[in-house]
Amino acid sequence: MMATRRDKLGRVLRKGECYKRSNNLYVYAYTDSLGKRRYIYSKDLMSLRDKEDQIQKDKLDRLGVYCIGKADINYVFDRYLSTKNNLRGPTRANYIYNYDRYVRPDFGKKHISDVRYSDIVLYYNSLMNQGLGISTVDNVHSLLHPAFEMAVRDNVIRNNPTNGALAEIKKSRNNSEKRHALTYEEERAFLDYLDDDKNRRWKPLFTFMLGTGVRVSEVMGLRWCDLDFDQREISINHRIVYYQKNEKDHKCGYDVLDGAKTEAGIRMIPMLDLVYEALLEEKNNQKKYGYHSIVEVGGMKGFVFCNRNGGIHNGSTLNRKIKNIVDDYNAEEEIKAKREHREPILLPRFSCHIMRHTFCTRLCENETNIKVIQSVMGHKDIQTTLDIYAEVSEKKKIDVFKSLNQSNVL
Repeated sequence: MMATRRDKLGRVLRKGECYKRSNNLYVYAYTDSLGKRRYIYSKDLMSLRDKEDQIQKDKLDRLGVYCIGKADINYVFDRYLSTKNNLRGPTRANYIYNYDRYVRPDFGKKHISDVRYSDIVLYYNSLMNQGLGISTVDNVHSLLHPAFEMAVRDNVIRNNPTNGALAEIKKSRNNSEKRHALTYEEERAFLDYLDDDKNRRWKPLFTFMLGTGVRVSEVMGLRWCDLDFDQREISINHRIVYYQKNEKDHKCGYDVLDGAKTEAGIRMIPMLDLVYEALLEEKNNQKKYGYHSIVEVGGMKGFVFCNRNGGIHNGSTLNRKIKNIVDDYNAEEEIKAKREHREPILLPRFSCHIMRHTFCTRLCENETNIKVIQSVMGHKDIQTTLDIYAEVSEKKKIDVFKSLNQSNVL
């Protein structure tokens, strides 16, 4: 049996209480309603216990408010997050960052019992009208939906007001927000433009991305030991994420996630000739200009693609670089076209993810086996593969009929 703890006056201390002789303080440690460890201090035991009683009262009051549906969305989300003990640090940090940025200041103050389906749709629309993309709204939805679902299971509210809200937004925004792969001509123009001295060092990286369709987190984590130049194979077995480490000062950092995004994401990708040549060029460039990866993340090192300081790229940096390259190309192309008395061939704004989408499109144009395409892309849900294949098939159908029309075979 555990010995009874006492203070300097011989008084028995309750569970959670202790006396610090070094600074003559009484301490009470407890876990709040959201699962966080908290501490309160006092120089007097009786005043400490007054604080303890108030804490217990507040906990019951907040829980009572939640149980009658009068808690705000912020409380419900925090309570939901406290139940997710299996979340990795980067994932939890991203959840908190997105929630604090888009929900907590305004919408999060609504009482859960007052929120209706139409409120959610209007809120999502307001985010879109502020310039946020559908993927960001999707991230917000992935935070709100399970939080409200928890409240339903707790019998605090009857229905989840977020059900169907995101689908409604996607349906109404489908045409304007649909992602389009680069055409073959646009892809070729982009890569050719990287041949000049100013952009040449970026060509191996962007050629690799367009020639493999890997996710940006997978290319960030690619190591030389993941490459088999003899068999010409690329092993995708982990990814690196860039995330907000500290909620207070917004410091960011990298972390390795063992395995790819999903179990299907762990895969072997054959090297195309252009990818093989791009990797050799990157290796030669690092020898020639004296730079290489010097960082270690999660015990891993020897990363293939790095900046001139030996650090790892991140998705935001790469997307900004793509934007700068596209803007420079378009500016030069307009001048060139005017000089040559023709219409300019301009590049659309695109991102790292569009590079992945572009590779998948090229794959669908040349392969009919859906399972092969799914395996190469690492899609967990085959519906993702089918959607891209259907888009390509629709375009092929139109092109075939254009060809028939021009050939006068009928």
